[in-house]
Amino acid sequence: MSVRAKDSLGWRAAIVGIGATEFSKDSGRSELKLAVEAVGAALDDAGLSPADVDGMVTFTMDTSPEITVAQAAGIGDLSFFSRVHYGGGAACATVQQAALAVATGVAEVVVCYRAFNERSGRRFGSGVQHREPSAEGAALGWALPFGLLTPASWVAMAAQRYLHAYGLGPEAFGHVAVMDRAYAATNPAAYFHRKPITLEDHAASRWIVEPLRLLDCCQETDGGQAIVVTSVERARDLPHRPAVITAAAQGAGRGQEQMTSFYRDDMTGLPEMGVVARQLWRSAGLAPGEIDVGILYDHFTPFVLMQLEEFGFCGPGEAADFVAERRLPLNTHGGQLGEAYLHGMNGIAEAVRQVRGTAVNQIADAATALVTAGTGVPTSGLILGADG
Repeated sequence: MSVRAKDSLGWRAAIVGIGATEFSKDSGRSELKLAVEAVGAALDDAGLSPADVDGMVTFTMDTSPEITVAQAAGIGDLSFFSRVHYGGGAACATVQQAALAVATGVAEVVVCYRAFNERSGRRFGSGVQHREPSAEGAALGWALPFGLLTPASWVAMAAQRYLHAYGLGPEAFGHVAVMDRAYAATNPAAYFHRKPITLEDHAASRWIVEPLRLLDCCQETDGGQAIVVTSVERARDLPHRPAVITAAAQGAGRGQEQMTSFYRDDMTGLPEMGVVARQLWRSAGLAPGEIDVGILYDHFTPFVLMQLEEFGFCGPGEAADFVAERRLPLNTHGGQLGEAYLHGMNGIAEAVRQVRGTAVNQIADAATALVTAGTGVPTSGLILGADG
């Protein structure tokens, strides 16, 4: 992949299986068990067995290593195993790495997974409790002493600048929360099933870090999600309509830090997602108007608006109106605000369901789906397409 040229990965691999545990606030079991359950469910969905798997990919943040999960899941020899860094920014990149392995013949069937007890165990929203010295963590030394200790506080800096630059108020973010919860309300797998909200509910929710309210912040979830990737040719012989990986990309921008890129010339956008957007459009040969459904990483509502603008769905400062007018179906599973916070992996599964035509909130004739990973960090994205 080059930031300057079209790559040749597209249409060489496909997602053929998705599987998840229930999404809860207290799973009652280990993160390893969650991972194994999700992997087993994804293989069952794909019509494959553990013996078919020869590759595994996960996050650097996952506590269950590829080899341990393979052993516990009954998987045998592996020719490929890999991890991707930067928290939620890794989500789509796990699938990209799987596709690269399949396309080059390094592996034939690769399972991507993420599993954690993020509510009953370590809660990411509580912020930095302890960190070993590292070059990567040095940037936090400029933020932590001033009270910027949590993800919400880091995002609030960019969110406040966005509102100031475009003359908007915090209600601009409410459209994202209302949209996500509307889809979650009709999704039985969602934690907020049957619990829609209104703009008034959003405005009445308590401040977390101004301008972010409680309903601008994603959930904390226990659960696991797994995804199975193989070649397009093999996919056509498996039970479900394959979701072909039309394009996959990673991106990091100039002046990139993890969540604290406050020293760029402009704080109203997400340059790293702009890198992903340009690569996806170039490699897929598509434009925003050709996307049928978008699954955009929504750990905080302001970054959904910025992503829409980085991808060219609307102009700078116009995304709140774009969402309010429902110009593109977004986060049809309820997103991380409404369904579950699984570091974006459940969003990939929803894009697969949309392309298959099996989603609870199915968009008619959905043939192309855009998926993005974590924002504010080095990140990744996918475009999935229907085969044939």
